[in-house]
Amino acid sequence: MNSLFFVGNATTVLRLGPFTLLTDPNFLRRGQWTHIGQGVLARRRVDPAVGIDDLPPVDAAVLSHFHGDHFDRIAARRLDRDLPILTTPHAARRLARRGFREPVALSTWADLSLRKDGASLTVTALPGRHARGRLARLLPPVMGSMVEYRAAPTATPLRLYISGDTLVHDDLREIRERYPSIDVAVLHLGGTKVLGVLLTMDGEQGVDLLELLRPKQAVPVHFDDYSVMKSPLSEFVAEVERRRPPVAVSYVDRGATFALPG
Repeated sequence: MNSLFFVGNATTVLRLGPFTLLTDPNFLRRGQWTHIGQGVLARRRVDPAVGIDDLPPVDAAVLSHFHGDHFDRIAARRLDRDLPILTTPHAARRLARRGFREPVALSTWADLSLRKDGASLTVTALPGRHARGRLARLLPPVMGSMVEYRAAPTATPLRLYISGDTLVHDDLREIRERYPSIDVAVLHLGGTKVLGVLLTMDGEQGVDLLELLRPKQAVPVHFDDYSVMKSPLSEFVAEVERRRPPVAVSYVDRGATFALPG
């Protein structure tokens, strides 16, 4: 069964046929602090559902960007140094400095494919923007990802969009043009704010993105784990109820598994 297991924050374990993919590994415990850049600290408010030692063997990881709430000191110490980590060129350089031997730098629209048992998994880097204006230059580049799984070379792909820590912006329209059919969108929400500036989608922007990309299904993540997150999941739920986008939205608890199509 294809599935998404929600660990917490933006960390998920994706099982797609013979492949297991880890996203944004973050295993700090409740009460621990992390550095998210430019001298800003954030405290974790909720425990992850599992620890890093509880993970199954994984084929690769996808890292949206190099911030402490997406790749923390536990991941830096404990992940296999030979694990392929698909990420931005900026994050790939920093991973290499920390001894990781297989960081894969993906510029926007670049991709990498894995093959196993006749199946294939392709990850394509998509546009992302963590902030607007001058602040954007102070934050690390961020990418979204399109994960496409094919059980066989001629099979119709299962498409899973992972937003990354992006705000809604015009460049995202090209995603819709290139991928008119998206099965599931995993949305990074939370309305993260630093000095009053919005850095991740709040409830309103989350629904804006659903209306723009029109995936068949959506799963929100990254909404209340850290102290810098100012837009609770309830705001997104209320906006979905008010605007009723043409998307089936599922709410998945930490430690729960969401069945993916196929």
